[in-house]
Amino acid sequence: MEAVIAVFALLFVLLFGLGAYATVKAVGAAKRGVDRGITQARRTVEDHTLRAKSFAQPGAAGELAQLRLKLRTSMRATQDALHAAVAEDESLKESVGLFERLSAHGHELDEELKRLESEPDRAALTERLPGLRERTERITHSADSLRWAARDRARRFADDDLDTLNAQIDLESGALRHWTAPEPQPASSAQSSSTRQQPASSAKPASAGQQASPSQSAPPPWPEAPAADAATAGQTWPDTAQSSTAQEPARPAITPPAARPTYPWQKKPRPESTT
Repeated sequence: MEAVIAVFALLFVLLFGLGAYATVKAVGAAKRGVDRGITQARRTVEDHTLRAKSFAQPGAAGELAQLRLKLRTSMRATQDALHAAVAEDESLKESVGLFERLSAHGHELDEELKRLESEPDRAALTERLPGLRERTERITHSADSLRWAARDRARRFADDDLDTLNAQIDLESGALRHWTAPEPQPASSAQSSSTRQQPASSAKPASAGQQASPSQSAPPPWPEAPAADAATAGQTWPDTAQSSTAQEPARPAITPPAARPTYPWQKKPRPESTT
């Protein structure tokens, strides 16, 4: 009895632990989803705000907004491209590590540009704009270089795979159309055809030489046809149709009526009266 109670208690503890673990994981996943949604919404709002400032505010404030928008757009596009490509190509992990180091410089520059948006001294801000513009160009150029290199690598792999596939398809198509391939001519038949051509070519000059000298040796004339005999010349074959008609006797056009047989039960015909 005590063993059964211990087993049920152990099962209850295991089920309770599994339920608590599943609850914690579900809550954590929901929290991460909410945080991801909040971060995405905040990023979208900041991008629209920066785009509005770049068009609405002239001078240094508008240029700072343009630099921030350009930096954030380039870094985000490169991050998405590398994370999507590293799942298929493991050799891009080093590129991802380099981008993470570049992202640290990008976040630092973005924070500095954000702080300078509320700078009241516009003259000092104008003096620092060339250096900020140069740093932004260097970071975005590096990010764009990584992004396009990853895309070119993926496209090159796709082109190589397509070339190999096309070669295999051409080979398979040729194997399927085996009846269209020219049959190789055996060596014995080729030699026999060449030997037949040589006597023919040697015979042509000989015949030409014979034609060139007709006066020297003329061939004898052909004998005339024998005269036909008189009996044979005058003989004519009779017409088969007429001969067969003459041999058969002539038949009357109408067959005469034959006498009908009489039976004892039939009545005798009455004579016709003359009165």
